[in-house]
Amino acid sequence: MTISLLASVPTETAVAMHAVHRLHAYRQAIATKPYASRGMKVKRCPFCLLPAEVCTCASRKLLATDSAFALVMYDTEVLKPSNSGRLIADLILDTHAFLWSRTQPDRHLLQLLTDPTYQPFVVFPGDYALPGQQVIEVSPTTSSLKNSFPDGKKPLFVLLDGCWREAVKMFRKSPYLQQLPVLSFHPDTLADYQLRKGQRDFQLGTAEVASLVLEVWGESNNARAMQLWFRVFVESSMWSRSARSPECLARRQTLLEEFNQLFTASK
Repeated sequence: MTISLLASVPTETAVAMHAVHRLHAYRQAIATKPYASRGMKVKRCPFCLLPAEVCTCASRKLLATDSAFALVMYDTEVLKPSNSGRLIADLILDTHAFLWSRTQPDRHLLQLLTDPTYQPFVVFPGDYALPGQQVIEVSPTTSSLKNSFPDGKKPLFVLLDGCWREAVKMFRKSPYLQQLPVLSFHPDTLADYQLRKGQRDFQLGTAEVASLVLEVWGESNNARAMQLWFRVFVESSMWSRSARSPECLARRQTLLEEFNQLFTASK
C-alpha cells in the first residue's frame, strides 16, 4: 500500500516566493509592454494571479514528496493568469521554473538536468521521441514506477508548459531534452483520467499532468491533493468569468475542505 505524507505550510509562509513567482517577476521586468490577458482589468493577487476576492495563497500547503519538477515555460506562459504550472510550485517545494529559449537555453536548467542528485524524465508523448531515446510508457495497468529506479536518485519530472503547438516546438528544438528518458502516458491512461475528473470538460492542464505523474510514481495522496488544488483554481477562475457565481464559490469551498482534510488525515 502506498502512503504519502503531507505537511502543512505555516500561515506566515503561505505566500513565500517560489520558483514560478520569481520567474513571473523576471518576465515582467524584461517586458516591453504590459501583458494584455483576458480579464486584465480584474484586481488580482500578485502571487496566485486569481481575483483578489478568491485568492488561494492562505490555503497553500506543501506536500511531503521525494519528487521534483522542472517547468520549461514558453515565453509569456508564466504571465498568464490561466497558467496552472504555478500550482505545482505551490505544493511541491523542489520545483524549478525556466523560460524556454531555442538559441540560448538557460544554463541553470542545463546544470539542473546534469545534477547527479536527480534522474530527469521529460514528460511527453513517446511518439515524438528520437530513434534510440528511452521511452517509458505508462498504461492503465502500470504499477508504481518508483521501484523500477532503485538507484537512489530523486526523480526530476520536466514539464513543457505552453499550448500544445508550443510544447511540440520546445521538445523538437531542444537537443538537451531529447537526451532524456521520456515518460509517456498511453492514451487509454489519459482517457481513464478524464473520466475520473468529473463533469466539467477542461483541457488537461500542466498541474493535471503533474497529478498523473505523482500517481504513477506511487504518491496517490499527493496526486489527489494536486487534483483538488487544480480544481480549486478552476472554480476560482470561473467565479470571475461567470458573474461571480455562488455555485462556483460553493464548489470551491467543498474542494478546499476536501483538500484540507487530506492533510489532517495524514497527521
